[in-house]
Amino acid sequence: MMRQKQVQEALPLPMSRAEMKCRGWDGLDVLLITGDAYIDHPAFGAAVIGRVLEADGWRVGIVAQPDWTNPESLTAMGRPRLFCGVTAGNLDSMLSHYTAARRKRREDSYTPGGVVGKRPNLAGMVYTQLAKKAFPGVTTVLGGIEASLRRTAHYDYWQDKLRPSILADSKADILVYGMGERAIREIARRVADQQELDAIPGTARLLGGKESATLDFSKAWKLPSYEECQADKKAVLELTRQTEREQNPFSGKPLVQFHGARAVLIERPAQPLTTEEMDRVYELPYTRLPHPSYADAVPAFTMIQESVTVVRGCGGGCAFCGLGLHQGRFLTSRSEDSVVREVQTMTSMPSFHGTITDLGGPTANLYGCANGVCEACKTCRRASCLYPKICPNLELDAEAAIHLMRRVREMEKVKHVFIQSGIRMDVALRNPNYIRELAKHHVSGHLKVAPEHMHPKVLKAMRKPGPESFCEFQEAFEKENRAAGKKQYLVPYFISNFPGSTEQEMKAVEQFVREEEWKLQQVQDFIPLPMTPAAAVYYSGLDYETGEPVPVVRGLAERRTQMKQLRPHGSSKRRSSQR
Repeated sequence: MMRQKQVQEALPLPMSRAEMKCRGWDGLDVLLITGDAYIDHPAFGAAVIGRVLEADGWRVGIVAQPDWTNPESLTAMGRPRLFCGVTAGNLDSMLSHYTAARRKRREDSYTPGGVVGKRPNLAGMVYTQLAKKAFPGVTTVLGGIEASLRRTAHYDYWQDKLRPSILADSKADILVYGMGERAIREIARRVADQQELDAIPGTARLLGGKESATLDFSKAWKLPSYEECQADKKAVLELTRQTEREQNPFSGKPLVQFHGARAVLIERPAQPLTTEEMDRVYELPYTRLPHPSYADAVPAFTMIQESVTVVRGCGGGCAFCGLGLHQGRFLTSRSEDSVVREVQTMTSMPSFHGTITDLGGPTANLYGCANGVCEACKTCRRASCLYPKICPNLELDAEAAIHLMRRVREMEKVKHVFIQSGIRMDVALRNPNYIRELAKHHVSGHLKVAPEHMHPKVLKAMRKPGPESFCEFQEAFEKENRAAGKKQYLVPYFISNFPGSTEQEMKAVEQFVREEEWKLQQVQDFIPLPMTPAAAVYYSGLDYETGEPVPVVRGLAERRTQMKQLRPHGSSKRRSSQR
């Protein structure tokens, strides 16, 4: 009861002077600037960082989607005493704006009413520059996934060019990469105590020319410089490989990359939160609602408002995915009791109608599993715990996810509990009980799965298991459906135009879709996300491991060919797939 009363009385972080006065504040310690609408829910990064700082006693305000042409749009609550924290939002702003065809999207899911144009391109850079104009001399801290994936020199697909580190463009005082809770607390403490911001795990800084020339970098790994990457595309491959190798928070080295005479110094990654720390973060007093000033619904909130994050981190290391570079490879699962308390909070809200839409994270069925525990994990340089084979040091808990799902669905007021997050089919196949539980109780009719491709060569380049893994899972899922007396269908997700995939390789997917009589209503065309291995291959035209040339489809007209291969061929007799 105390927990429910606390949430009901919680106030959103202030967005105006009037809201500051309601809290009795005459000023802010920290101003957060975000490219998303402000949703006070733990699925939104700005809300999490704001609540974490608030829990440490700092006065935190938020400016959401400001007018980026006018510095005055940041000044409504006055000058912050400590720093301005900047994020483009939950997505890279270029991905928010443009499709794989580099065309403008018709909806921005993180804006009230889905309205487009409420944030600039490269929003993290633009907002940081805006903050510097609005508050000269105030420390600027740049974070979020856009900052994480642009912390080194990187290829920008939408602009089709190599860009320097976002630190060089934005001139932020410090960049936080990764999930950020540890680093942001340390930054706030140091700024308050007027201490230097050096050597904070999970951060990066652009050093001045003098410091770059005199600092001892002997303990750091020197990356190819921005100029070397501009001159030779092979250097981008090496840059990406070296960055991946040093992602281990227990043993990774700092990285240094020169941009002219100035060095970007990237400290080793921050250690993942413990279960207890993660519980505390997700149980902070969020209102779990959009800011009351919004008249229109925010589509992204509508999608996630009844979902619960139960696990962080991704050990998959898929070549096209940025999660490993942002959340990290090591897993942290919340305690069952913490998840139950969050669900109890949800069920007490008037908007709850009995359905938990997801118990998930990057990979739902890795809940309760552990890596980074043994000494071998702490010195490991592998990009993936699951590819080419599941690592024996990954501790797979066969029953944790099952027990959690059972406990939540038995709670008062809960009618349905579904799993919408991705699942690793190769891991699920090791636990038939999980597939049985999933099919019997936790599928809403369609289960999204991501085989990505059906050609072994392309799957190898993606760092995904072979096509047999999907076929085995499909067979097991259908068997459990029959046993449960249910008609439920898989929703397969395929990627077209991945580097190394030509029309010939795509025929493997086309043939499979025809044989299974699937009618795919949407296929994801490949988008090279900054800093990912797949982006390095796309940019260079070279295999990530061998450096040998690989075919890359670039032009829009050429890209359409593979997408057409998976368009509907007549009516579907058995299955319909949506994404």
